[in-house]
Amino acid sequence: MKLDAHHHLWTYSAQAYDWIGDDMAVLRRDFGPADLVTCLRENGYDAAIAVQARQTEEETRWLLALAAECPEIAGVVGWLDLCSPELETALARWSADPKLAGLRHVVQAEPDDRFMLRPDFMRGISQLSAYGLVYDLLVFPRQLPAAIELVSAFPEQVFVLDHIAKPPIGTRGFQPWADLIRDLATAPQVSCKLSGLVTEADWTGWKPDDLYPYLDHVCEVFGPDRLMIGSDWPVCLLAGTYTQVMDTTAHYLQSRFSGPVLDQVLGDNAARIYLKRKQRVS
Repeated sequence: MKLDAHHHLWTYSAQAYDWIGDDMAVLRRDFGPADLVTCLRENGYDAAIAVQARQTEEETRWLLALAAECPEIAGVVGWLDLCSPELETALARWSADPKLAGLRHVVQAEPDDRFMLRPDFMRGISQLSAYGLVYDLLVFPRQLPAAIELVSAFPEQVFVLDHIAKPPIGTRGFQPWADLIRDLATAPQVSCKLSGLVTEADWTGWKPDDLYPYLDHVCEVFGPDRLMIGSDWPVCLLAGTYTQVMDTTAHYLQSRFSGPVLDQVLGDNAARIYLKRKQRVS
């Protein structure tokens, strides 16, 4: 299976998606399953993981309903309030849906860089492994120290780092991101999505060579068994088409890996990590 590990769907409204600014006009429309399936089929991918874009249970319910009707949506990384004292009840209810693969909080938007180390948030994280749910880390480089502390506290919890932690590719910034990523990767339960790079680069002037130093680094520190390709569609449209983004990453990977190892990064790892929840629970 060739699996896109990261995409979004939404019915657009300015109020619901207030993070879509004036410089993101291309995103101000609906993106539904039919659009996704077209992208997948045109580029030779079998399925994708839908990831939350709003912090509401309503969106989680909507994504799971879409996934139930669309086999190309292989799994959903939704949102639940991890700080809620009622989280365990919510997890028991929501985890009954076989398409729920994991949860995510938009930590990058939190003003407190140590938000993930709050006792109530950590209590929430502590409950996920019992249900076999992955937790997606969405952070900026400045929040990586807290992410490193978080994952070290939960060695049994499966984590996936989104967008290689958004390094400042546009300004060619490399440190301290690179050292922090190396530290994060020492935790064996953390994997990394090769996604979201073009939107951290110069949207209108990026070249594949701009991305390669960052891809080199995460490939070195995580290794091919903990990497997965992702489009970050439709957000990637800010800087390139689905085909441009996925082909750029795939061509890089083909220059570095081959055979079953390449297959791991192009889909097998994402399938193993996101779609084997029942096996993880047992």
